[in-house]
Amino acid sequence: MGSRYGGLKQLDGLGPHGEVIMDYSVFDAMRAGFGKVVFVVRRAMEDAFRKEFIPRYRGKVPFEIVVQELDAVPAGFTYNPEREKPWGTNHAVMMGAAVIREPFAVINADDYYGVDAFKVMSAYLQTLTDSRQKYCMIGFRIGNTLSESGSVTRGVCTKDAHENLTSIVERLYIVRENGQVKYRDEHDAMVAIPDDTPVSMNMWGFTPDYFSYSEELFKNFLKEKGQELKSEFFIPIVIDALIKAQKVSVKILPTVSQWFGVTYREDRPSVVARFQALHDAGIYPADMID
Repeated sequence: MGSRYGGLKQLDGLGPHGEVIMDYSVFDAMRAGFGKVVFVVRRAMEDAFRKEFIPRYRGKVPFEIVVQELDAVPAGFTYNPEREKPWGTNHAVMMGAAVIREPFAVINADDYYGVDAFKVMSAYLQTLTDSRQKYCMIGFRIGNTLSESGSVTRGVCTKDAHENLTSIVERLYIVRENGQVKYRDEHDAMVAIPDDTPVSMNMWGFTPDYFSYSEELFKNFLKEKGQELKSEFFIPIVIDALIKAQKVSVKILPTVSQWFGVTYREDRPSVVARFQALHDAGIYPADMID
């Protein structure tokens, strides 16, 4: 919803020809070998989304639109009637279960991941055609994912010697203080971590069995937190639980891509300049959304 940004980041034309961040992701995904796009939108935004974006993609990109809303909960479950906040990123992923039958990637619509990240993800997913319980994520260095305008939320990761994810914790307040990256832990203490600590920017690779795991864990989530007003069912919650239960493995895939995004309105000028530079370098064509 862009509460810190002051508006819908997904609809903000940041490119030199009115491109939004999502346009770059779709373009990069298609040339990396992905076969279709599934857009997850809230019902209140669906009409605006169809009017603005469908003309850009119709006839160029195979796509589906699915709706995420609060009432999309398993039969027999209830939630606080005063709740307005969506259920979170993993609930959004679950909305694609009816239209996804193959290995797939998950991204945020308002994050720029870079050309190489999509190439790396596509290549790995193509090895998972007949696989189950083997997932992956693009790992970014936390020091390269911060905002100069305020705190950010990241999935902070640990890994083993084989580059497999061993744990992931969603940290809701991460900043750079006195040259060090620090996050606020559950005891309200600030903890310093190295700049090269891998973090998830919500660029994941899954196979369709992930939907079944998500459904069961979402039921557990609703039993525990379903009556809360702001609790969210994040992807890292599911991944961390599955890894600890030794049900899945998640490979951390390195990339040379540089992530950037617009967490705050103050981030906008630098992002506009970076997209202009990418076009000037010939990485993206002027007619990308024509």
